[in-house]
Amino acid sequence: MKRWIGVALAAVLVGVVVVAVLAGTRGAETVQPTVVRGVIGSEKEPFFDDPRVRAAFAAHGLRVEVDTAGSRQIATGVDLSRYGFAFPSSVPAAEKIKRDRKATTTYSPFYSPMAVATFEPIAELLTKAGVLNDSGKGYKTLDIKKYLELVTKGTRWDQLPGNSSYPARKRVLLTTTDIRTSNSAAMYLSAIAYVANRENVIGSDAEIAEIAPTLAPAVLDQGFAESTSEASFEDYLALGAGKTPMLVVYEAQYLSRVFAGDGAIRPDMRLVYPSPTVHSKHTLVPLTDAGTRVGELLTKDPELLGLAAQHGFRTTDPRAFADLVARTKAPAAADLVDVIEPPTYERLEKLITTIGSEP
Repeated sequence: MKRWIGVALAAVLVGVVVVAVLAGTRGAETVQPTVVRGVIGSEKEPFFDDPRVRAAFAAHGLRVEVDTAGSRQIATGVDLSRYGFAFPSSVPAAEKIKRDRKATTTYSPFYSPMAVATFEPIAELLTKAGVLNDSGKGYKTLDIKKYLELVTKGTRWDQLPGNSSYPARKRVLLTTTDIRTSNSAAMYLSAIAYVANRENVIGSDAEIAEIAPTLAPAVLDQGFAESTSEASFEDYLALGAGKTPMLVVYEAQYLSRVFAGDGAIRPDMRLVYPSPTVHSKHTLVPLTDAGTRVGELLTKDPELLGLAAQHGFRTTDPRAFADLVARTKAPAAADLVDVIEPPTYERLEKLITTIGSEP
């Protein structure tokens, strides 16, 4: 009798184990995240690669994977049928994608003013030349009009008065990424075009034809240009003023390293703001339902907004960014006023192709 009771109990235990295993398997299946793939501007790659960002998405049942490309390239040369969302770094590129893909909405979870990363000896020279000015609000501005005067004259660094700290033979030029593919270069072009066009956003082919010869040296005389903003910023950090005395950057690129306190921003490095500048509004275009969910979370989730601020972006909740600036004493402008809008995608494209055809 006892033997049969033991057999029965053993059978029951086996059944319980089998049920538990099956239930656990079914439970594991229900928590598998939805994979959504996006194509983004390279400057946002550190954000999406952050384990904390991945964990925040995972908490909402998403695994977000990304490829990178130049923001203008995303709008013109990437097969978007493979992706759940496209996330360029400007509104004009996003609007083109929205039209082409017949998307119904976009999300702009964060933005970054265009800025210039330079070095203290360069800043001193530009101040003496009247190109760099103190805003009186804790940051310095680079006068685009006076800068273009130096470009038009073909001024070289060793021709600046009193220059004993950087007697380089090269031209006084801001370094940008490749204007054919990269948004940061296009935003820079938007700012200098506004100034060259008598402080008006370009609005006609006639205006483009008039200002293109003035702008061409500022773009074409740089020589080789990196295709992504992340690559050019890494050069600035690693190679110094000899390679890149002045680099057009997203403010977020510079501030993210200040906030991280990782030693990448050395004591002689400086962040200044073009006057006028442009806000690069990082704009997500959802291409699937999962892509829509990514846009919603980036715009509304407090944890993701806080992490975006840590990566240097200004978000819809300005408190996190302001707290980081105060805590780290970062050289960030609190209230930029001299900000202009970029031209429409079509006008900017026309300007770029016209400059490219200049002799």
